[in-house]
Amino acid sequence: MRLSRRIKIQLFTVGLISLVAGLVMAVGYIGLPTMIFGIGRYDVTMQLAATGGLYKTSNVTYRGQEVGRVTDVRMTNSGVEAVLSLNSSVRIPSDLDAQVHSRTAIGEQYVDLIPRPDPGKAVLKNGDVIPVDRTSIPPDINTLLDKTNAGLAAIPRDNLKTVIDEGATAVGGLGPEILRIVKGSTALAIDAEKNLPGLTNLIDQSKPILDTQVDTSNQIAAWAAHVTAITSQVQQQDTAFRGVLQDGATATDEGRRLFERVQPTLPILLANLTSVADVAVVYHAGVEQLLVLLPQAIAVLASALVPNLGNTSAYASVFTTFDLNINLPPPCLTGFLPPSQQRSSMFEDYPDRPNGELYCRVPQDSPFNVRGARNLPCPTKPGKRAPTAKMCESDEQYVPLNDGYNWKGDPNATTSGQGIPQTPSGPTSVPKGAVVPPPAQNEPARPPIAVAQYDPSTGAYVAPDGQVYTQENLVQGGEPENWQSMLLPPAN
Repeated sequence: MRLSRRIKIQLFTVGLISLVAGLVMAVGYIGLPTMIFGIGRYDVTMQLAATGGLYKTSNVTYRGQEVGRVTDVRMTNSGVEAVLSLNSSVRIPSDLDAQVHSRTAIGEQYVDLIPRPDPGKAVLKNGDVIPVDRTSIPPDINTLLDKTNAGLAAIPRDNLKTVIDEGATAVGGLGPEILRIVKGSTALAIDAEKNLPGLTNLIDQSKPILDTQVDTSNQIAAWAAHVTAITSQVQQQDTAFRGVLQDGATATDEGRRLFERVQPTLPILLANLTSVADVAVVYHAGVEQLLVLLPQAIAVLASALVPNLGNTSAYASVFTTFDLNINLPPPCLTGFLPPSQQRSSMFEDYPDRPNGELYCRVPQDSPFNVRGARNLPCPTKPGKRAPTAKMCESDEQYVPLNDGYNWKGDPNATTSGQGIPQTPSGPTSVPKGAVVPPPAQNEPARPPIAVAQYDPSTGAYVAPDGQVYTQENLVQGGEPENWQSMLLPPAN
């Protein structure tokens, strides 16, 4: 028989297609390279106490995904061994449990590989063995039937009809509802299988949350007890609680109208209180000390009444004494204006305050004027004392002028180099009515003349050295005073 060229080409094409289809079926579907040479797979041995219905070609799953098959089931001296052929592309941790389950009611068994919590980084490899203590099989059907029979035999025969009737009454007519439950459970299971990684991650990560509930069980119980106590109080005060709910809207409206009435002045008051609060925060230590010591001081003052507590006579009085101490200790003059610049106490005007800081500048541990400005505590720097807020906030330390009761040497100089307050520069003030001669031309410079103000009634004045002197010719009338005239009031 002679074939044409066209028929030969057609036969060759059909043969080539058949060959490709056979190769695809043998490699892709049947898996001949894997079956013959084991390409892309590795074997793991699973030890079992019994087969549990497992057979060759059973499926092997990991996290619900098929990853291999059972290639052999053989008997051993201690039980059964099943050889699992697993896909090499799936990394399965070696720390796992292998369980035999039934997929259908007719007994289609499969192996489910379940990793343990925190399995680590080790994975299964060719030749690994899953020991029998990490495997399990489903219960034997004969044992299950025996247990069921024993359970049914335990039911009294006289009451069996009652149990069946009550069971029929309980589920009778609930076919649509049971069908809906079954369909919903099936849909839920299908959705769970689609979201299996998320569900497994949720289960794995739920342990820390459950542990916190166990660790805080005492606090939860206390919280529940407190809630119970609160609800009990609400129940006992039901009338008052209802009154609050009924009258609460009216009271709230009254409060709103009150705030509207005080709206023009309330913000100003709150703003002023804010500045007061800032000061109180800075000086909270001093305020706290004052609140602590004030009750004690009141108690000390109240103790003066104790000696005459039971005296009902009209002459009962406070038990106290008054000792007049003059110049003990003497007044502090160091740090104030020099005596040559001090004003007489007879003047009644009020000139401007001299520039500079005027306070007692003796050492801080000096035995007199201990409550002076030099010993003011710094509120922001505990342990530091300074006379001014600027010195408190800075790193500058207090430096005294000298350690005496008065000036030493030149009143305009200091031994420590620290500046002293001076009057503003300008023409020297002279008493009213005094005649100031004009300076002579080409007259050599003269040393400065100290001017001191005196009391015309006594002729007393303070000299530049700080001492008080009396000059009789300065007294009004020019008459010298004796001890009798000292007892009389000053002449007008």
